[in-house]
Formats: sequence, structure tokens, C-alpha cells
Amino acid sequence: MKQVPQITPEEAARLVKSGDVLLVGGFGMTGNPVHLLHALAQTATQDLTYVANNVGEPGLGGGRLLRNGQIKKAIGSYFTSNPEAVAAAQRGEIEVQLLPQGSLAEALRAGGAGIAGFYTPTAAGTPLSREAETRCIEGKQHVFVKGIRGNVAFIRAWKADTAGNLVYRMTEQNFNKAMATAADLVIAEVEEIVPVGSLDPNQIHTPGLYVDYLVEAKMAPEDLGSSASVGSKKADPTRLNMARRALQELKPGDVVNLGIGIPTLVADLITPAMGIILHTENGMLGVGPSPEEGGALEYPVNAGKIPVTALPGSSYFDSADSFAMIRGGHIDVAIMGGLQVDEHANLANWAVPGKPLLGVGGAMDLASGARKLIITMTHTNPDGSSKIVPACDLPLTAAGVVDMVITDLAVFVFDAGQLTLIELMPGASLEEVRARTSARFIERLG
Repeated sequence: MKQVPQITPEEAARLVKSGDVLLVGGFGMTGNPVHLLHALAQTATQDLTYVANNVGEPGLGGGRLLRNGQIKKAIGSYFTSNPEAVAAAQRGEIEVQLLPQGSLAEALRAGGAGIAGFYTPTAAGTPLSREAETRCIEGKQHVFVKGIRGNVAFIRAWKADTAGNLVYRMTEQNFNKAMATAADLVIAEVEEIVPVGSLDPNQIHTPGLYVDYLVEAKMAPEDLGSSASVGSKKADPTRLNMARRALQELKPGDVVNLGIGIPTLVADLITPAMGIILHTENGMLGVGPSPEEGGALEYPVNAGKIPVTALPGSSYFDSADSFAMIRGGHIDVAIMGGLQVDEHANLANWAVPGKPLLGVGGAMDLASGARKLIITMTHTNPDGSSKIVPACDLPLTAAGVVDMVITDLAVFVFDAGQLTLIELMPGASLEEVRARTSARFIERLG
């Protein structure tokens, strides 16, 4: 059995050359090879193409490379989580390529498997597909996404044996597993290195043939940034009403994905007795409520980077498998927030005019892949204008996908393609709904 060399973070950092394409694992700071990145930040390496879900946090992980001006281009799905990355892009200091989160994960898996690229319905008809090759397959528009490979991959695992076999911890698989296959040189930062034979072969996630170097580095709470602990949350009664109404649409056995914002409140209303299975796109099925205390060192995190508990029967997997579940139609219901929904069941929920298009996350994959899509949002904008409109004028998330809209005033469904009012929310009147809705709709109350 081969022995993989064990080196220090500083030695690992010297293996990265200026101009390299660097793949960096992690979802937020969970599963992020922070010690390798901080060592790289101490070098003179420049002009990196940084491929990751996001660019760390300000001054933490990839955020430290960003502050140093070491990143020339960033490829990822959600840069808005780091305001310094947004500012750098606006100033033209870095080039940014935005990919839907599922497309990013699959592009890495394709790159690691020697596949040139693939077609996906995700992002079809949106601003992200304007420069892409598109093709109609079985009556549906698909976007071509090229596979991604890197010169070097920095990944994070929980345990390794001296042969380089890796085991990941909970939701720390995320992008790490695919990135381990997709680079010419793979350096794994791990919590613990054990002798060959100590790991059960049935439990190994990444075989050692992919791994070139090992670095042992212990993770501390301060390495996790905002994912480190559970914060208290207070729900506005109006938002809670919308969450309760959305919960009524869920049935025992449903596999459900909840977006950020109002949809996250639904999780707090679900009890194990309901038999609803929560899925999170960063790699977990069977999400439970937030723990009373503790953080991401003790618990998995959800897609909002919040520590959660795992219910009996839960499972963990990587981001590529998670989005295969979504695109493959295995998610029964997605509940998402919205900025606009129009008469044609189109959804806009990821970008607003005047702000850079730097964060899409998994919204496009979920909107087009879930069997049923429920949108929860306030009925109007702060200026009183309707969010339910004749035609979306904000950048589309997905076309013709919305099944139900729940607002603070009303519940709408699309019945045979027609926007239909089916219910008034507590305290709302029909006259108010008519006055505050710019889209045409039919009424089917009672």
C-alpha cells in the first residue's frame, strides 16, 4: 500500500504556483481547508483562479487571499456572502464567473471523470445562460456547462489513513469529494491521520489514489466564522403565518427543501411525528431542528450555514449527489422566497436591478427540479408595488415553474396555467388583494 507524504501547511502552500486554477472545498466555512488557505496567504503567489462555492468570509479562508489581492478570477455560486468579494468585483479587481450551485458541483464531478461537459435545464432562459450554448432536448431548453478541472485542490476531510483514504464528517463532504477527483495535485487537510487499516473500507468516501499530500490540522471554533454557533431567532407573526400555511401543503413522506428567509421558519414547525423529510442542498437528508447550543464543530449545518440536528435515519452525501436528487425529480416540494412571480408561473428571486449578479446558490436548480414549487413572500414591496406581476421584469430564476404562492394577504395556485386566488390570509380582504395585485387572476374562494 502506498504511503502519502505528510507535509505542513507551509510546504503545501509552496506547491501552488502563480496563475494556477485552485479548487477549494467547503460550504461557507464548513469543510473549508482554512489552514492551507491561510498558509497560502503568507506567500507571494498571485493571479489565482479560485474555484469554490464562495470566497470564504472577510479575512477568513479564501477571504484572506482576496484581501491580499492574490485572486484574479473567482468561479462559484454565491459570492454575496462575502461583502469584500462583492466590493472587489464592483471595483474590477477580480473577474467573477457565476454558476448555479448544482451546475458547479456537477462540473467538478464531470471534470474529475474526464467528461467534457453536460446539458442541464438549470439556468435556461436566465441571464446566466446568455453566453452559453443551449439546446432543446425532448422539448425542454438545456444549457451546456463545461467540466471544471484545477491545477491544485485544497480539500478538508475528517480522517485520513497514511495511504490517503479519506472520511468526511457530516455535511463536510459538500464540494470536497468532487474536488478531490478534479485536480492534478490534491492536498487534503485533515483533523486526524491514522495508520493504514484503521479505517473501515466500507466507510471511505475518497480513495487514496486521488490524494497526493496530507496535512494534519485541528479545526477550532474561530476557524468556522459565522457557522460556529447557534444564534437566537425571533419570528415575525406575519412571516410565521405564511410558514404555517406552507406547512399545510406537506404530507407524510414528502422530501422537502426549504430556502432561506420565510421558508426556514417551516423547519421550526415540523415535528418528527409528521413524517416530513427535510433535504438540504449542501448534503443532508433528515434535517432536524437547531440544537439548543453548540456549533458546526458538533453538528451538521444546513444550506443557511446554521447548525442543525440529525433525525434518526438521516444521511449525508456530497453536493453533486445532492443536486442529482434535485435535478432528478426526487425532491417532492421546494419552498422558496420570491421577489416576483408573474402570470406565467415565472419566478424571479435572486437578483435586483443596480446590484451585481454575484449570488445564485441552489435556487435555479431547485426551482426547475422540484416536483412542486411553493413561493412564500410578502405581497408587496416596501413602496407598495405588487410582487405578483403581469410579467417579471427582474432577472428570472426559472420559467413556468411556480405551483403556489403564499403571501401575507393571499394564497394563489396556477390552475391549468391560470393564476388563481384560492384563499385569503387572516385579516386580509378580497378588496385589498385586488388592489395590491397587478397581475390578472381568477377567483376560486370558499
